[in-house]
Amino acid sequence: MSLQTELSQFRSAWEARVGEQIARLIGGDIEDLRDSGILDRAARAGDAFPAAQHLRDAMDRPFDLSALIATKPVLLTFYRGGWCPYCNLELRAYQARLAEIEAMGAALVAVSPERPDHSLNTAEKNDLRFAVLSDMGGALASALGIRFTLSEAVRPFYEKAGHALPDRNGDGDWALPMPASFVIARGGRIALAAIEPDYRKRLEPRAALDALHALTEVV
Repeated sequence: MSLQTELSQFRSAWEARVGEQIARLIGGDIEDLRDSGILDRAARAGDAFPAAQHLRDAMDRPFDLSALIATKPVLLTFYRGGWCPYCNLELRAYQARLAEIEAMGAALVAVSPERPDHSLNTAEKNDLRFAVLSDMGGALASALGIRFTLSEAVRPFYEKAGHALPDRNGDGDWALPMPASFVIARGGRIALAAIEPDYRKRLEPRAALDALHALTEVV
């Protein structure tokens, strides 16, 4: 089963559970984000990946992403948080391909705005064996042009669901990154940038692996 099939199945069940009114609210908010022009400002293939500062791993230790990118290709995926079921499906799909990624001499990294304790919980509950990092304050997401402020219209829904972002992320902001996957060549050039305002849609891992293979293939 493809990742998008799993995501679509979850979406259908969720919409049936929450009802048409909430489904319309969320769907309209997603389209407003798309229409805002944010994609025009986001990083794209061919750009240099920005220097990553202040990232923390799941044990709350500094993580030097720039040093990693200097030594090998990196597949980096931004997710909204461990509270997001779509994100958990994506993370598990990437975990299932981890051996293939590492066999190509590449690294897999996931980044969210959540505090490291939440990153640790996400890694443990999904049995993730790759780096799960915290971009608290959203510096890296902002540098990539994928960070946005959640509209006031949907904040009460998030709060009711137990996802008060200012608390979970520890930065006082109602901000998230758009889900995005980047394939980064050794040295820092972005080879693939897949950015989607609709968090219910994600890049298929196979497409990311194909982009990695193109970077690592011996001619």
